[in-house]
Amino acid sequence: MSATAPQLASNVHTFAQLLSSTRRGARLARLLAAEQLRAWPVSPGVTERAEQIVAELAANAALHGRVNSRDFRLTLTLDTTAGLLRIAVTDARGERLPSPPAECGTHLDAESGRGLLLVTALADRWGVEPYPPGGKSVWAECACETPARTRTAGGSNRDG
Repeated sequence: MSATAPQLASNVHTFAQLLSSTRRGARLARLLAAEQLRAWPVSPGVTERAEQIVAELAANAALHGRVNSRDFRLTLTLDTTAGLLRIAVTDARGERLPSPPAECGTHLDAESGRGLLLVTALADRWGVEPYPPGGKSVWAECACETPARTRTAGGSNRDG
């Protein structure tokens, strides 16, 4: 007689997609992220924040991280146990690292250059990691209360 070990439900949801390094690819990244997040146990408030973060990071990848005939990758990871959503956009330009918003000196009336200011305001934290052999991943994390965490913690959903 053989017994099988019980299988635990997965607490990590992942979505990844390669997209063209174009304005159209950046727009599609935002649309795909919004659709995926609505299918996961994520509050509307976090979904809206994440959608804007994806839009900014994907636009930066298409504009500043573009290498001819190289795509960028959007990855969303939701860990319902930790209550954390991680957004990562990976492009092929590892030598072009984003500057922290405080160091870039963008004027408030400038037409561009405020994307990372928005990411800083919307995300709980963000950063950059090398992506060998020559790319980089810009990531942002948002804390979120998922229905599973709310039930186990006995608290209310503060993300709306």
